Amino acid sequence: MPKTLKNFIFSINIILLTSLFLMIFLFTTYLHTSLAKKDAVKHADALASQIFSSMYQVMKQGWSREDLNEFMASLNTNFDESSYSIAIYRSDIVKAMSGEVPEKPKDDAILQALQQQEKMTIMDTQSVRQILPLVAKEECLACHTNAKAGDVLGVIDVEQNVIDVIQETLVDYVLFFLIIIPLFAFAAYVASRYTTGKITGSLKLFNAKVKKINSIKDFKAFDSTEIDLKFDEVNAIIHNVNILASKLKEIAVDKDLLEFEIQLLDKFIITSDVVRDWRDYIGELLNDINRVMTTYTLMTIFRVGDDQFEVDVFWYGVPDEKVKESFEAYIEASVKESDYFLGYTDYTIRHNISMHHTHVTMKDYEDFAHRTKSLFLDTPKIGGIVGISVQSEIATDPIRHIVIDSILTTMANLVGSVKAINKYTNDLEFYAAHDPLTGLFNQRVFTDFLEYEIKRASHHGYSFALMVIDCDNFKPINDTYGHAFGDMFLQEFAHLLSEIKRDEDILSRYGGDEFTIILPECDLAGALAVSHKLVKAVESFRLLATDQTFVSVTASIGVAVYPDHASTPKELFLIADGMMYKVKEEGKNGVRVPTQNDILHVVKEQKAKSALLMDAVANNRIVPYFQPIRTVATGEYEIHELLMRIEIDGKVISAYEFIEVAESMSIINRMDLMVIENAFQRIIEENYKGILFINLSPKSLVVGNYADSVTKLIHTYNIPKERVVFEITERETVKNFSVLEKFVLNLKMAGYQFAIDDFGSGFSSFHYIKKFPIDFLKIDGEFIVNINRDKRDMAFVHSIVTLAKELGVKTVAEYVEDEAIVKTLSTMGVDYMQGFHIGRPSPKFKH
Repeated sequence: MPKTLKNFIFSINIILLTSLFLMIFLFTTYLHTSLAKKDAVKHADALASQIFSSMYQVMKQGWSREDLNEFMASLNTNFDESSYSIAIYRSDIVKAMSGEVPEKPKDDAILQALQQQEKMTIMDTQSVRQILPLVAKEECLACHTNAKAGDVLGVIDVEQNVIDVIQETLVDYVLFFLIIIPLFAFAAYVASRYTTGKITGSLKLFNAKVKKINSIKDFKAFDSTEIDLKFDEVNAIIHNVNILASKLKEIAVDKDLLEFEIQLLDKFIITSDVVRDWRDYIGELLNDINRVMTTYTLMTIFRVGDDQFEVDVFWYGVPDEKVKESFEAYIEASVKESDYFLGYTDYTIRHNISMHHTHVTMKDYEDFAHRTKSLFLDTPKIGGIVGISVQSEIATDPIRHIVIDSILTTMANLVGSVKAINKYTNDLEFYAAHDPLTGLFNQRVFTDFLEYEIKRASHHGYSFALMVIDCDNFKPINDTYGHAFGDMFLQEFAHLLSEIKRDEDILSRYGGDEFTIILPECDLAGALAVSHKLVKAVESFRLLATDQTFVSVTASIGVAVYPDHASTPKELFLIADGMMYKVKEEGKNGVRVPTQNDILHVVKEQKAKSALLMDAVANNRIVPYFQPIRTVATGEYEIHELLMRIEIDGKVISAYEFIEVAESMSIINRMDLMVIENAFQRIIEENYKGILFINLSPKSLVVGNYADSVTKLIHTYNIPKERVVFEITERETVKNFSVLEKFVLNLKMAGYQFAIDDFGSGFSSFHYIKKFPIDFLKIDGEFIVNINRDKRDMAFVHSIVTLAKELGVKTVAEYVEDEAIVKTLSTMGVDYMQGFHIGRPSPKFKH
């Protein structure tokens, strides 16, 4: 088989010319044979006529048998060495008169000629026969008296063998064609050279252009329109190749570019490391981009507050000062042109360098092509512009334009998510420590500050005071003018307290219309002075209501001083809180300081609780109760939270008010283990197949074998690990963080799940999610109960749910008290709900 076009065309020419040669040869051979046969017929006919004429002349003179034999002998002698064979046959009429003579046997043709009186010519592949009948005429009747005119007296048969003639001619033809075959071969060679010479030169040029294609850039430079293959059909193929190449140029993608696009998908994965080190992440992205196309800068301009902007420029190399100034001018123009930034220009640009050994010059900058993309979110209020600067020729490339758009989309989503998470985190941290309505410290933080102040006062040997303040007659205001006005009133009331207190005092909203103030380094006299000042200021406080009337309240204040009245946070608060209620009982609008009898009453209550608690533990009257948690998606009660109850005098009461006493007595771990074991027994009895949430006490965690004891109980009662979720109370576990970390990681590796309880109530919310492998996040009920009346609570819950979804953590809403809250939480995408509206705690599981 030919391996090149030249050989192929040469072979085709040889085949065509050889076929032509054979056709000519066969045609001429056929023609010569036909002519030879025609000549043979003509000669045979002439010979037969000549013999007939001779015989007729002799027969006219009358001949005898001897004359006939002599005539036949003469014929045989004359034609013995020739290709002719001559025979004479007599008819029956002649035989009847003259008798028999020796002659060849008659075949069908002779017999037919004797009967039909017609001349016959017979040809086959080997011979030509001419059969001529001898018909009696009038002059013949003189001798042949038994015949009449027209009778056939005999037949002359002249046969010529044409094989020898054809063979002689064929040899001449073969010799002739053997002489001209080289001429045919030479003609084929010349024709091939002529044909291939026009094509191969252009094909070599086309092949050279194809071989130069080693990248998409080379492919896009490919052009074969100037190639002419001399033949319209072949040129049509090249033209179609050009059309195909033009179409492919629009969709062809470099392998490196395609791999980069795939790797770019990984950049959408937001982890805690990315949130913390997002600038490093963008720098790495810039390095990755430069592996597939030259890129000078990446840029982010994000608005993170009402008037707060963050601008970051990521340079692949160190920019010249003029380059930096030019780019900053471009950023300023971009901000001014954006409606979102409102022309705000008070911001600082942060320059980040990726490769310090490379420089970006003004010559490079002149070739900059800027591309940008915007991202604006209403919730949270985050928005900005991301940009990229590449070579101008890259920016016009349609494929790279798609890649650039993907890069900008990735940056916008990445940085936008980071900014949103940071804002969520900041909000979480703020609202974890602050009341969302008034902006004051919340109850949890107040408790921590109170504990800290007792330790500090004890260490330095000074006293401090605690004030508990209640806003008298606030409920009628809330009921009359609505919650919106009630919220506004509390905000103004809190602002009044902030103005009257000392600068060093710590003001908190304890809950509802109740506030607390910690007065560091303050004795009873100083506390009373501040308290009376507050009472008078509240008496003068007025707020214009919606009906254009002024609304006012008074304040009831209870005061307790450390260490004069109590030495523990719980006792100090109970005494101050009790004094506040004493004021309200005595007519409100005043200040009360505890007497010795008041203090003894509180101590007596504490001792009574201790005795009741010891009796309940000794007699195993620690009772498990189960509060159902409903799955929003299915409506099923797949989870229950284990709650501790104590049976006292035949009544089952909440263990909440006994927890601090139990912890101070160091029996809380025994109580925890007892309620867990009793709960496991109930699981077996009721064949409960759902998940059980178990609260962990901080005091129990410091007991070295607590985790082993819990694990042993789980194995003893054959409870599947995946059906046990340990709840960590976020506020209380801060003090035992290292112990908690070890505890959580050990149990997590063993296959258990974990939840953060009261999420948002303390300082370390985000830190816990980042540090621990949390599965569930229980939103503090303080944010749920007023979610439909307080936009701040709704915003806070929305932030938590969004953050949890980003991190793959399930959310549980506590304090779900009505159907309106259920609908709101369902719309927000909360996974589970818990509260009295969902189901009250019960000694049995809800199925």
